[in-house]
Amino acid sequence: MPKLHQIIERHWQRPNPFLSLLLKPLSKLFAKIAAKRRDDFVSGRLKSEKLPVPVVVVGNIHAGGTGKTPIVAALVSGLQEKGIKVGIISRGYGRKSKAVHVLNAVSRAEDAGDEPLLLFRKTGAPTAVGSSRAEAGRALLAAHPDIGLIVADDGLQHYALRRDVEIAVFPAADTGRTDLDLLPNGSLREPLSRLDSVDAVVVSGGKADASFAPSENMFHSRIETGRIYRLNKPSEILDTGRLKNQTVAAVAGIAKPERFFDSLRNMGITLNQTVALPDHADIAAADLPNADAVIITEKDAVKFSDDLNLNHVWVLPVCAIIEPDLAAFVSEQLKDSRQVV
Repeated sequence: MPKLHQIIERHWQRPNPFLSLLLKPLSKLFAKIAAKRRDDFVSGRLKSEKLPVPVVVVGNIHAGGTGKTPIVAALVSGLQEKGIKVGIISRGYGRKSKAVHVLNAVSRAEDAGDEPLLLFRKTGAPTAVGSSRAEAGRALLAAHPDIGLIVADDGLQHYALRRDVEIAVFPAADTGRTDLDLLPNGSLREPLSRLDSVDAVVVSGGKADASFAPSENMFHSRIETGRIYRLNKPSEILDTGRLKNQTVAAVAGIAKPERFFDSLRNMGITLNQTVALPDHADIAAADLPNADAVIITEKDAVKFSDDLNLNHVWVLPVCAIIEPDLAAFVSEQLKDSRQVV
């Protein structure tokens, strides 16, 4: 029996007329609340805090599942290659503590959240998490005063923090749809018109519909898979040919797990079992299926302690390729506004 959230998410993709009738009034109410909240910050009725360094927000108007995290990692890496000292702030969804946490070498997913920890490990950029992004930013700058630019992972709707550049990630699959709606009748946090006010839109996961051009600055991203490595020994690469006579399971606690499973199948790997967990779900060794080899996502890999003896667990790394150069665009935007980074 499908759970309520599964029924709702299915409705977001293929609207059910009966559910639309029930949920549409709630979406109209949500739209009014969201519009008033943004207007309160824009007008100055509610205060927003400006940090002493430029802030670039990478977010979305969807309720997750847009492929944003690899795009943040690619942007941060691109800025680092240009010699910019970048820091990352995030809410740290799914972590156990509410206190601000500046990540370090022994930080765990329960301290920081899975996505911030993944970004920290992939990019090496100083990272802090907190429900108040401004507070996280201040803590990060106190710990790393040489930071010249902060990238806020998510937080497009976190108007309590002022931003210098706004980047919205939008999934290619939704670019041609005419039935999108705000929560709870649809998956949107803000209306499509919000895209008109951001500095750039990145279409993720495919080719955009020809009619979709909400911004003068349009970018596209695609995901490229890397070589599968052993969880507890990343230097060891999996020879996929060895899997032909073994039972193989794949586990994913991400918003769109089928994308991960399809990526493995496209690599010629036969999956005997797939386990789709809720996005950000906790996962431990006891939760893994019984198989000769278990392949997991990078986002799930950071939830395991390094001292676990899980020699049969492997990780598929991914990276986002963004065209044209998003890091160059951000750098130029900040130069144009005469901000030093």
